[in-house]
Amino acid sequence: MSDLAPRDTDATPKLGTGTGYTLLAASGFAAVSILTSLATRTGLSLSTVLAWRYVLSAVVLVTWVGSQTYPKRMRANEALRWMAVGGGGQALLVYLALSSLAYISAATLAFLFYTYPAWVAVVQTVRGAERLDARRVAALLLSFTGTVLMVGMLDTRGTEWRGYALALGAAMLYGAFIPTMQWMQKDWPVAVTSAYSKIGAGFCFLVLSASDRTFQFALPGPAWAAIIALTLWSTVLPSVFFMMGLIRLGPVRTAIVSTVEPFLTAVLGALVLGQPLTLRTVGGGVAIVAAVIVLQFRRTRVA
Repeated sequence: MSDLAPRDTDATPKLGTGTGYTLLAASGFAAVSILTSLATRTGLSLSTVLAWRYVLSAVVLVTWVGSQTYPKRMRANEALRWMAVGGGGQALLVYLALSSLAYISAATLAFLFYTYPAWVAVVQTVRGAERLDARRVAALLLSFTGTVLMVGMLDTRGTEWRGYALALGAAMLYGAFIPTMQWMQKDWPVAVTSAYSKIGAGFCFLVLSASDRTFQFALPGPAWAAIIALTLWSTVLPSVFFMMGLIRLGPVRTAIVSTVEPFLTAVLGALVLGQPLTLRTVGGGVAIVAAVIVLQFRRTRVA
């Protein structure tokens, strides 16, 4: 882990490359809600869409890994760890976040979930893995301000506290999940660890869709189109790009850069679904971009 964790002395090109990978991942993750919405509009249950999304992602990644020649094979116990922690953790995270929508609005979920950079910072500070210096605090504040501008302040009127607990639980879980993924990554190829994670997540959502008796094999054409796009653009590629960014930037920087996702979702919503792009959304995006720029400056050490 220590060889992969970025330090303040990292070269600027490494920060730039890591930021680029993380922004690419964010562009894919930003389309998840839109593509999922398009798929469920065809009559599919959410659990069916998630099951197909992760099963097909696992197939794609396993096929790719099988076509490559890697110098060593992962031991069975470590592979199981990736399926259980990487895949199971991802499935639990998605389940908690989506379950909260039964009690709270999507905007409230976004407000609470995108507190996760702060939870990442807390985890890393407690572990002594990363220093929470003034530059990172400023970036955290900018990213949080941008999120508030985009989704609005927390609305507590007539809302079930279970929704808050689920959404905040998802944020806290993600705050611990990101550093855990960096620690587990070690020197394994990103495609290999991503494949095992998707196998685990796919299994979890297959069990879920089977338990609620909604899983479907025969899907309409528009549903297939949305699920294939969801698989490739919003799952396979961003999962690989995210890990490539994470091993270069470290958990705190990666989490802060990733808060650009709500802004990209709003832009895609305007382009694909015709949703309005408000001045408040643009202002929030500007604040988050400012946070990303702040993170690119290197601290000068005095000998």
